[in-house]
Amino acid sequence: MTNPGKLQQGMRHIPMSAPDLTDKEREAVGAVMQTPRLSMGPEVEGFEQSVARAVGARHAIAVNSGSAGLHLCVRAAGIRDGDWVITTPFSFVASANVLLYERATPIFVDVDPQTGNIDPELFATAVRDLESGSGRAERWLPRRGAQEQAALKALLSVDVFGQPADYDALIPVVEDHRLTLIEDSCEALGASYRSRPAGMQGDVGVFAFYPNKQITTAEGGMIVTDDDTLAEMMRALRNQGRAPGDTWLEHTYLGYNYRLNELSAALGRVQMTRLEELLQKRERVARWYGERLAEIAQVEVPQVVAPTTRMSWFVYVIRLSGEIDRSALVEQLEARGVPTRPYFTPIHLQPYFREQYGYEQGDFPVTEDLGRRSLALPFASTFSEEDVDYVCRQLHAVLRALD
Repeated sequence: MTNPGKLQQGMRHIPMSAPDLTDKEREAVGAVMQTPRLSMGPEVEGFEQSVARAVGARHAIAVNSGSAGLHLCVRAAGIRDGDWVITTPFSFVASANVLLYERATPIFVDVDPQTGNIDPELFATAVRDLESGSGRAERWLPRRGAQEQAALKALLSVDVFGQPADYDALIPVVEDHRLTLIEDSCEALGASYRSRPAGMQGDVGVFAFYPNKQITTAEGGMIVTDDDTLAEMMRALRNQGRAPGDTWLEHTYLGYNYRLNELSAALGRVQMTRLEELLQKRERVARWYGERLAEIAQVEVPQVVAPTTRMSWFVYVIRLSGEIDRSALVEQLEARGVPTRPYFTPIHLQPYFREQYGYEQGDFPVTEDLGRRSLALPFASTFSEEDVDYVCRQLHAVLRALD
């Protein structure tokens, strides 16, 4: 069997992802280094303003990661010990972890097989059952670790891979049952749903800026909202609980050090001036992939729900035919210089979720099917058409060899 750590002779190496940086970003970061202000300064404010303008938000609150942003949303929404929050098991694990931080119970609802976003019909049924006060709620509760009678407080939706969820179907249910809607748009900056920007579908939204995202601050995130009260609370919580009017060492609330530094903010501020350029470049790379992979029978290419959605390409995730040995495919592609990643391992099957809540294989069949068959190919706005050609040729060659 091929050694995945050794590149075969004559093969190229393609990075899994790469940030798209120019001299403008480097100069902006360097300029901050010439000042005495490395935290809580004008670059953070400027970055916040640029994101707020881009999505039409009244408030943008910069934080040091998307996970931190989601956690502040959960805490500011008053979600507490034992509360139920509906979310999806097909996501990066942080979207469920932030509920555990506040000892809330994630109530998982399976996803739409096309988009990987939460299934609106299942969501509506789950809400009705959970609020019915009858035995129907048991269908949605984990086998252990959840209170049998608790308050359903929120929907934490996820815009998977940069495609917004079906909010026209979700929002009426949210409003009818007076739930808080937290939109995890950490993968979806620049996307839109029926001309409404991602991140602005609910009460609060969060973006993330890890190096493989649409824009990067190396590490960082941004909360957006039109709610003045939530914004004030989250600004306090990110800064050790220091409320407006508190002096330097006064702390009204139990808070966190979730601040974004000036260097990262300077990088993000310049990246935001290039947002449309970066989105178009990523869309071009996705188009190249789609054209080359469309004729490979064992591969299902990602589909954009149109005309409701503008996709903001975060990663390029294909789905393999069920008979393909994904582990063997990953190993042989690695040896040819093509790294890949499974996307996602279902959250409910992570070891600590199994241990705490008693989840088992088969609990969420669509999520588990997507988790078994999905594979992220190398993807970045910096890729050339030749890079995509190379990845697709190697993928096709390995699939033929495995057939």
